[in-house]
Amino acid sequence: MDELSVSTRAGVFDAIVSGPPEGRPVLLLHGFPQTGRAWQRQVSALAGHGYRVVAPDQRGYSPGARHPRPEDYRIGLLVDDVAAITEELGWAAFDLVGHDWGGAVAWWTAHAHPDRVRTLTVVSTPHPGALATALRTDHDQRGRSHYMIDWRETPATEERMLAHDAEQLRALYAGKVPHDSAESYVRHLSRPGALTAALNWYRAGRPDGAIGAVRVPTLYVWSTEDSAFGPAAARETGRWVDGPYRFEILRGVSHWVPEEAPDTLNRLLLDHLRAYGEHGAAAHTPSADSPKR
Repeated sequence: MDELSVSTRAGVFDAIVSGPPEGRPVLLLHGFPQTGRAWQRQVSALAGHGYRVVAPDQRGYSPGARHPRPEDYRIGLLVDDVAAITEELGWAAFDLVGHDWGGAVAWWTAHAHPDRVRTLTVVSTPHPGALATALRTDHDQRGRSHYMIDWRETPATEERMLAHDAEQLRALYAGKVPHDSAESYVRHLSRPGALTAALNWYRAGRPDGAIGAVRVPTLYVWSTEDSAFGPAAARETGRWVDGPYRFEILRGVSHWVPEEAPDTLNRLLLDHLRAYGEHGAAAHTPSADSPKR
């Protein structure tokens, strides 16, 4: 596994990379409060099967792409970053994987660039339309999402999270993330301006427009112990995918799926990628947990 810097008009993105340069390209997008390191086990597994895998530190997490204003983190700009990074890498088409905020960016990217995204895999994060429906209709999901209101405070949230040797920030990982990875995230986000940039994703405001259904082959993985996303939004997500869709439920697993259940996720991810070849077309049999559309 190597390190890589990708220069774009929006800045320089740090990344980890592995796999043969000629391998089928896969981009992995991390969430809050992590970095591309969250995907280490997936990067190694996919590279071992011949894929070319890149996991960037996204906007604000990469020091070279750390913009100062909340509005610099609007979803459209985050999608533009994905397009710019993959164009710089020379990838005309690619498989896209996202978790948490990276999952949200992945949904929007697949909707905006169906001609470039070969397959989509989203971990934890429901389709934004499904989440919006759940926030309107489901008391449980409204309660789970209340933390977002708190985290929009400036700069009180940063001060609280980093106080007492970053006690609150460390608590977010809840013993579900390997100790060395959690410590790496704390060190990274304790640097001047880093946590503010990460929280600006929550402060950027609403998207400029609405998102519709995605058309690319999609795998959605949700875990029953996820504290942020409940079952209503998870089960609604299939109604927002017009292409082949597979919904997998991991029981007894928390929000931190890539690191807490890496072997299970790697198996699902590899199955999904193998099912759809160079042109993203294959017959599909829904899993037992796939919603009827």
